Amino acid sequence: MRHVLAYLKPYWLRVVWELTVKMGGSMIELVLPAILAHLIDEVAPSKNVPLTFVWGGVMVVCAVLAWLGNVYANRMAARISSWVARNIRLDLFRKISYLSSRKTDEFTIPSLISRLSSDTYNVQQFVGMIQRMGVRAPILMIGGLIMTVTLDPVLTLVLVAMMPLLSIVVYLRVKKGFPLFRKLQETQDGMVRKVRENITGVRVIKALSKNEFERERFDEVNKSVVKAELKANIVMMLTGPLLDFFMNIGLIFIIIVGAWRVSSGATQVGVITAFFSYLTTILNAMMSVSRIFTMYTRAGASGDRIAEVLLTEDDLTVTGEPGIDTDAHVVFDHVSFSYNKIRDNVTDVDFVLKKGQMLGVIGPTGSGKSTLIQLLMRFYDVDKGHIFIDGRDVRSIPFEELHQMFGVVFQNDALFADTLRENIDLGRELTDEEIAHGADCAQAKEFIDSLDGGTGYKLAIRGMNLSGGQRQRVLIARALSGHPKILILDDSSSALDYKTDAKLRHAIENDYSDVTSVVIAQRVSSIKNADLILVMDNGKVIGSGTHDELMETCDSYREIALMQMGDEVSA
Repeated sequence: MRHVLAYLKPYWLRVVWELTVKMGGSMIELVLPAILAHLIDEVAPSKNVPLTFVWGGVMVVCAVLAWLGNVYANRMAARISSWVARNIRLDLFRKISYLSSRKTDEFTIPSLISRLSSDTYNVQQFVGMIQRMGVRAPILMIGGLIMTVTLDPVLTLVLVAMMPLLSIVVYLRVKKGFPLFRKLQETQDGMVRKVRENITGVRVIKALSKNEFERERFDEVNKSVVKAELKANIVMMLTGPLLDFFMNIGLIFIIIVGAWRVSSGATQVGVITAFFSYLTTILNAMMSVSRIFTMYTRAGASGDRIAEVLLTEDDLTVTGEPGIDTDAHVVFDHVSFSYNKIRDNVTDVDFVLKKGQMLGVIGPTGSGKSTLIQLLMRFYDVDKGHIFIDGRDVRSIPFEELHQMFGVVFQNDALFADTLRENIDLGRELTDEEIAHGADCAQAKEFIDSLDGGTGYKLAIRGMNLSGGQRQRVLIARALSGHPKILILDDSSSALDYKTDAKLRHAIENDYSDVTSVVIAQRVSSIKNADLILVMDNGKVIGSGTHDELMETCDSYREIALMQMGDEVSA
């Protein structure tokens, strides 16, 4: 939590000023009951009407000043807490954006979403409360005790006797509540994950008439959240009435002792009236302190979850790995990799690509094709072997420089709720000519021109107002428009008809002949003309060569080719 509260540091002058105003307002509040006691015991018996109005006016002025001070301080506290939450979200978003794929897998995307939203909100609430009540409540509580001592030390002893019991209840509240609220946040992660899965797969759910089945599954997750929340809140709610019970017992004793002292002449009615005002102030302050600790248990758990992400160390760093002397553009040197570090997902992959050459990769689902791309772009580090680009080990290339080399279309790539132009440009400040050329080569120009507004056409979330083939062509246009050094197409033409796919390949060959291409495909026709084709199965390369060579040497490739292309396979 201390790492999160460090975000208050840039605003420390504002915080000091706000707390000073808060402190002043609270101290003025403490004067009001003493003035009331003076009015009742000293001014009223003298029957001095002008003096009564004077002291009444003083009370009104003090009340207004205290109110104005508290309003001003509360408004400033709200601003500061919002700024702190904004900065936390910004840093958290930036950290998440640069997390390695392995770290993202460890935290899970639903958990990261929850930390970025509900956890930062909990921290914002606590930062605001600690500014509003963190100074006011202790001042009112301690100041009230001091004032009661000056009024009637005997009655104060009754009040002080209750403090240890109240402190024990507050301590137990924090000790028991903290782990329960952390557990609650973890169950909420599960609910976010379930909602995200259902929203993403809503069409499949409807198509298979599984709405009720998914509703029941969500109900189970929802019940687990309710159960965790009830368990946490029950602890909080049990301690609340216990605090009230002890305070009410103390109030009863104070009333009994106060009545006895008034009847015996040991104190005055005005003092007792002021004492009860201070008692109410002290009890409210105690409840505020209790609420602060309640909020702390929730915010503390959230703060730790946020700090866990912010303080996580990068497992991918730029190292001084030595390069090699080669005229090749991309080299995989006996690369092996495992996601779980138990069984290799890619084993001993070895190939060389020269600048402008095309690599085709084909194989069944789960054979490791996409893993090769993630290793090339250094989303993960290899376990064995080396990957070189222009003779430089990818581990020695700064990330920004490395990723700017690529134009990439992933299997399930994203389109955003923005214009077509912004989706293609993606913040790279490309010219209209570059975007138009990329769209033309991607075979997207014709349908873009037919849309209302052309490249200014507004896309829905995930591009749902485009067809599958249109979405893929926009994504390919995004990859081509920046004229990358290495073009990666991961099953990016699956929604294209054969004619459009052929035009696309022809345009890339003509206009991007200097670009090294890596094409992962399920269609032999998409990679038939590649300079090198890898046939993968279970993470291993079972065939390597040109189309003609593989037709002679690789049974798996020949079987796929004959199944898809028939008599055209040798054409």
